Amino acid sequence: QVQLVESGGGLVQAGGSLRLSCAASGRTFSSYAMGWFRQAPGKEREFVAAVGWSGFYTPYADSVKGRFTISRDNAKKTVDLQMNNLKPEDTAVYYCAADTDRRLPLKTEREYAYWGQGTQVTVSS
Repeated sequence: QVQLVESGGGLVQAGGSLRLSCAASGRTFSSYAMGWFRQAPGKEREFVAAVGWSGFYTPYADSVKGRFTISRDNAKKTVDLQMNNLKPEDTAVYYCAADTDRRLPLKTEREYAYWGQGTQVTVSS
């Protein structure tokens, strides 16, 4: 079992920055992939970014590439999402997720068995 708790969401103006953090507990954190997803009002949940067990493989959605950076600290059991140059279309509930079956992450949410409760990010224009 894995428990995930997100933090760091909030309200920011367009062009601003936020840093989300996800704290994990349970299974050996350094052995599996982690991901961030988001769901905007009226839309399906979508992939944002992910990180492999070692921190070196980090795929991103095209919409956030160059603006968002995902990282993990296996000693602290945390995965962060640094979001820069935020846009109103980044407004969504952001979810942290764990894929304990893989060391390298996939972009499909059905592969992730464990999810946090979500944290709201609102970007005003």
